[in-house]
Amino acid sequence: MGRFEILTSPLGGLFAITRSAHIDERGYFERIFCETELAGLFGGNHIVQINTSMTHASGAVRGMHFQYPPNAEKKLVSCLRGEIFDVAVDLRQKSPTFLQWHAEVLSEKNHRALFIPEGFAHGFQTLTEDCALLYAHTAPYAPQSEGAVNATDPRIGILWPQPVSEISSRDKDHAFIGNDFQGIAL
Repeated sequence: MGRFEILTSPLGGLFAITRSAHIDERGYFERIFCETELAGLFGGNHIVQINTSMTHASGAVRGMHFQYPPNAEKKLVSCLRGEIFDVAVDLRQKSPTFLQWHAEVLSEKNHRALFIPEGFAHGFQTLTEDCALLYAHTAPYAPQSEGAVNATDPRIGILWPQPVSEISSRDKDHAFIGNDFQGIAL
């Protein structure tokens, strides 16, 4: 029996994953990742980098980040503490869902993760204070390949559930998508 329930989203290749937690009076135990059980999503790619983040203020936004080829990456994002509104935007060239976004609430209580394929921008808003995230990546961070879109870009139109309490100057200064943007060629 698998320890993961893989749920489709309206955006091809983007999946929510609910982890099976073994709960008892002490708390719980759960598997965050299993290469064998999630092989169908990762398509031969391997996790090569794992990162964490801590965001203290509720309403804070981080994102929307991605990497261009040849360093495009797949990500598995989990919220280990608190609750977030996790968002992925399809930036794939010629995708039928180009510039559409999908969000999932991830929390320590719902044991859910978001699998983000190559060619998607990713970001989140904290819904509680002190949110800790774990990110598993199939490519190492490559500054020469980094890209981002503005989290408040009206062309994307993300409906953040709370007023934005904090956003870094770097994320706030990302340009809006121009009409000439054709997407990411994978």
